Amino acid sequence: MLDRYSSKVVKGPLNILANVANRFGVKADQISIIGFCLGCCAFPAIVFGYLELALVFILLNRTFDGLDGAVARKHGPSDAGGFLDISLDFVFYSMIPFAFVIANPAENAIAGAFLIFAFVGTGSSFLAFAVMAGKRGIENPVYKHKSLYYMSGLTEGTETIACFVIFCLWPQYFNHVAYLFGAACWFTTFTRIHSGFHTLNSNQG
Repeated sequence: MLDRYSSKVVKGPLNILANVANRFGVKADQISIIGFCLGCCAFPAIVFGYLELALVFILLNRTFDGLDGAVARKHGPSDAGGFLDISLDFVFYSMIPFAFVIANPAENAIAGAFLIFAFVGTGSSFLAFAVMAGKRGIENPVYKHKSLYYMSGLTEGTETIACFVIFCLWPQYFNHVAYLFGAACWFTTFTRIHSGFHTLNSNQG
């Protein structure tokens, strides 16, 4: 819901960093992999209770995720790069709640499982429509420079990162936030399925 606005805020700083990356010959795929590795460092930090450090790694991961797109757009986005980026994103998204489950399974297991379950719904509906939209040549009028159709919803990247920030700053509310955000993710899933089905059905020809 908020990605279209947050992307405008970070566009300028990311373009500056992208110019620096280009100057040193750093490729978008390399940035994607580095960002994912940084994100993976949040996992042990959460498990062992270093939540401030985990938050730093989460924010670094998201910064690199924005940066790889900024670099890719300077050379033209590629299918391989888009595939790598979105695949690593969804692994990272599921990794964070799973880390909180491992850190405190007695209290966090069910809420964490519910949230990951909800992520499967948002992720599968997002990717399934992107595949079909690609086959039909349907383009998103808002995100024209993405390598695949970026289907919006109530819960997008910005909301997900806000959720992770809350987890790290106020871990005592993990269950409440996980259930609430998971329910919002299911709302996103159902609206994507509904709108996606009708969009594809009206473009049969």
